[in-house]
Amino acid sequence: MKELLGSPGTVSGLLLRSGQFLFASSSIGVMVSALGFSNYTAYCYLIASMGLQALWSFGLACLDIYALRVRRDLRNPVLVSLFVVGDWVTATLSLAAACSSGGIAVLYAKDLKFCTGPSKFPCSRYEFSVALAFVTWFLIAISSHVMFWILASL
Repeated sequence: MKELLGSPGTVSGLLLRSGQFLFASSSIGVMVSALGFSNYTAYCYLIASMGLQALWSFGLACLDIYALRVRRDLRNPVLVSLFVVGDWVTATLSLAAACSSGGIAVLYAKDLKFCTGPSKFPCSRYEFSVALAFVTWFLIAISSHVMFWILASL
């Protein structure tokens, strides 16, 4: 079978999972550094979703490192099925969290005018965290599609 970019147990898969972990962790870090994020449910959901994504990606990156060190093929139907389900669940949660948080950020900036005026609402950090969450989702979407095609080929 032709090796797909981002397959489990490959260097490209490790780089993809590392990128997911890095962007999810960065999204969490930026959001936590903004004052008052915990007052908004969508931002708390973003933190929870990115936390789950970071844990999932870190775990699979560790599995990729193991597979690369011992030269093991991870294309077992049961294992790939687990990867597919985990990737699709985390991708769905990440997209939902990024979209809801993005909607709130736009609402505050454009409609409620929280980002202008004397309150100094930390909108730029919220928006940057949401942007990082969308990058995370894009990477997990690539990974979930690769896993789906690998499962279909087994």
